[in-house]
Amino acid sequence: MPHYYQPEIETASREEILAIQNEKIVKQVKHVYENVKYYRDLMDAKGVKPEDIQSVDDIKKLPFLSKADLREAYPYGLLGTDLKNCVRIHSTSGTTGKRVVAFYTQHDVDIWNDCCARAIVAAGGNSGDVCQVAYGYGLFTGGFGLHGGSEKVGCLTLPMSSGNTERQIQFMMDLGATIICCTPSYAAYIGETLAEQGYKPEDNKLKAGIFGAEPWTEEMRRSIEKSLGIKAYDIYGLTETSGPGVAFECCAQSGMHINEDHFYAEIIDPDTGEVLPEGSKGELVFTSLDKEAFPLLRYRTRDICVLSHEKCACGRTHVKMSKPMGRSDDMMIIRGVNVFPSQIETVLLNEGYTPNYQIIVDRVNNSDTLDVNVELLPEQFSDIVAENQKKERALEIAMRTMLGIGPRVHLVPPHSIVRSEGKAVRVIDKRKLHD
Repeated sequence: MPHYYQPEIETASREEILAIQNEKIVKQVKHVYENVKYYRDLMDAKGVKPEDIQSVDDIKKLPFLSKADLREAYPYGLLGTDLKNCVRIHSTSGTTGKRVVAFYTQHDVDIWNDCCARAIVAAGGNSGDVCQVAYGYGLFTGGFGLHGGSEKVGCLTLPMSSGNTERQIQFMMDLGATIICCTPSYAAYIGETLAEQGYKPEDNKLKAGIFGAEPWTEEMRRSIEKSLGIKAYDIYGLTETSGPGVAFECCAQSGMHINEDHFYAEIIDPDTGEVLPEGSKGELVFTSLDKEAFPLLRYRTRDICVLSHEKCACGRTHVKMSKPMGRSDDMMIIRGVNVFPSQIETVLLNEGYTPNYQIIVDRVNNSDTLDVNVELLPEQFSDIVAENQKKERALEIAMRTMLGIGPRVHLVPPHSIVRSEGKAVRVIDKRKLHD
């Protein structure tokens, strides 16, 4: 039986949703034009005025924003209100260039908390649940987002943050956590640690997990569900658009519902910027319809996905986005072939290996090399070199079939790849060091 946090909007008709979006976009474009010089200059350069935007159909007239714009405008260039109206900032965990800083008014925080509350209720959460938030707190949006949503639902909220896995497990078991929120790689690690400590999946009281902040495959979902004895739900968001809760999975698990009363989504051709028809695969673009402090219009996420308005079994009417199929900017091009880490993960999990792996890309004598280190489970580990080499060759063949190019696979001992308590570092691209 589906449950909703805000049923009147989550199950609104398409006409009602469109009316909300049309009203909000007119106000938002006017707000941005009057208060954000950086974007006003972009609009002026394109010859677009606020009065040209009368509905969401007109959004395509507006200029795009990219992460490069956000870095260029750092720190206050995209601020849409007086600083005294802001109550919080968050920042991306990017490793190159300037960080991206996003600002929030209390109104922005309240909306964000409502979006995360919708996600928790969609995963079966209610006021009787104990919600363990094991996303990082601080500048990272994960912890605070799910924490705010959990409190809105009325759950007993455990603000664990990431790390200190022994303490995570102690609180999970002693306090009877029923929902856990963290990155999928950390959920896999918790499951692995529980098994090492002699716990079976049925020994914990968890019923659901809400996982996001990094790419993960259906195979990894099944692996986590089995190790923790839960149903695993996907959640999507970006610091730039507030954080997790922009979109979330329901019980149907056939895509993530976008909170369309707050975010307008488009799919574009990443090369030309042309808006693509529904059902097309392309780059996801978001417009924040009612954010006050950091109101981004047509922000290019770089995530590749598909949108669908097909009727959902859960009764929600908001458009669904597929799980991102990779990113147009961290897609690796190796010897002219497009490679996504998620493809490698799919092969590993299909072949019975753990999701603990690392991809190393390098350039030797002007030719790209691709190495994949794969961690073995204790029962898979063998001292017999020939046996390991046979397994490595089999994985190389499976990966060549999936990717179109052949990597070198190296099976490594259990626990030899450093665990991540936040976002897992899956790819080390050494070519950038040579360029």
